[in-house]
Amino acid sequence: MTRRIDNAAEFGRVAVLMGGRSAEREISLISGKAVLAGLQRRGVDAYGIDVSFDICHQLSSGEFDRAFVVLHGRGGEDGEIQGFLQAINLPYSGSGVAASVLSMNKRISKNNWIQQGLPTAAYEQVNADSDAATLVRKLGLPLIIKPVNEGSSIGMSKVNTAEQLKVAINLALEYDADVIAEQWITGEEYTVAILDGEALPAIRLKTPNEFYDYEAKYQSNSTEYLCPCGLDQQSEQQMQQLALQAFDGLDMSGWGRVDFMRDGRGEFYLLEANSVPGMTDHSLVPMAAKQAGLDFDDLVWRILETSFGGQD
Repeated sequence: MTRRIDNAAEFGRVAVLMGGRSAEREISLISGKAVLAGLQRRGVDAYGIDVSFDICHQLSSGEFDRAFVVLHGRGGEDGEIQGFLQAINLPYSGSGVAASVLSMNKRISKNNWIQQGLPTAAYEQVNADSDAATLVRKLGLPLIIKPVNEGSSIGMSKVNTAEQLKVAINLALEYDADVIAEQWITGEEYTVAILDGEALPAIRLKTPNEFYDYEAKYQSNSTEYLCPCGLDQQSEQQMQQLALQAFDGLDMSGWGRVDFMRDGRGEFYLLEANSVPGMTDHSLVPMAAKQAGLDFDDLVWRILETSFGGQD
């Protein structure tokens, strides 16, 4: 378990790393400002840093004691910033380098779960020359096209007909050279947040959109978040246990989030893991924490405590 901190002074001077250069930059800035405000309300000596290519100078000039990583997407969840922080011996929140790489890449994380016998939807790696008929034969319709290294559903498309495949693949390729086609699971979508080895209450996501896309996540007022999630206790505990297995299977640590689909038979399928989930007013980890009795300021304090852990 993570070391518990009672006095804000023990954290020292904290850099809240946000922004960056990924497609999720704007969301990261919103998350980072919320985290910064929460830490400061709790008396932490925290400072916001919009991460640039000059991050070495940005950190060294501030004489920081640790970092709270709120960088979403590339540069923040793919091991890049974690590797840099380890190289300069600056403790940081959340997962280490290897776990960040594994969890960021949807294809690698799915392979990892498959090897461990954990349930996840069937998939195929695709490119601009992929044959639509072959994909439909293997995965059926509808299916979903995903850039492997993007978050917040950026570049994702639901494909209902073979004729839509090429356009969907080309859109995903605008964001990433590594793209997968994934079997569509018809059912309910859930998410489980993990904090310091504990699965928080599950949340069910309901949207009138075809799936829980970027608009549903950050812009829509019609998205519903059900917490309690509405499942019976046994089913929710089953999903929480699966979330912990998926999280541990990728060697993740500290905090994060695991997303699921539940089909009509009640079977759960792992979608993806997030090592630096959103912390905006629409975000799911703060919502789950609140259901567990942690307000936002308590949550960011607990996440910062994970910087005392031993990342890889």
